[in-house]
Amino acid sequence: MDAPLRTVRTNIVQSIRAFRVPELQAAAQALGHHFLYANAGQAQNKQEVLDALAAQYTLPAGSNKNFDALYDALTSTIHKSGPQTGFVVVLEHIPSHGKFDKEAREQLLDIFRDAADYWSDRKVAFRCFYSFAVARASQGETVVSDSDEPMPTDKLVDVSPLALRMSSPFNAGYWTAAA
Repeated sequence: MDAPLRTVRTNIVQSIRAFRVPELQAAAQALGHHFLYANAGQAQNKQEVLDALAAQYTLPAGSNKNFDALYDALTSTIHKSGPQTGFVVVLEHIPSHGKFDKEAREQLLDIFRDAADYWSDRKVAFRCFYSFAVARASQGETVVSDSDEPMPTDKLVDVSPLALRMSSPFNAGYWTAAA
């Protein structure tokens, strides 16, 4: 049952891409690891993302104050609670818009990278898989957010699996393959 994780380093933060959440959950269970899942799809800004993570990961009160508090909750707070077997963490639909821009997304992922390093130092597996939210609409339609403010779709990008493979500079096979 740990097959999806067999080829994944034990302490890493990576895009979920080819993995399915139920498979990751089953693999975590088979390995005896904690499985943490959060969907930040409804969050619009940094505080809402932190609130979603704290609630869905059932982190201690105060872990939603800022990124430092989130890091502490994912590391030293859990470490103090006793020996840990390992973690499989899923963070789906990280917001991808102006209120939670690229810098905020990178800061969030850096927290999980730092947590992976923390657990690596303690010889505990910490695998984190993430995905970004993608707004989808037909050509010419307008997406309306919860605030009833229209978002023009000419600014949105449809991200197909092919486009995701193309966007990775590390996918040398795609770039060197004949058309």
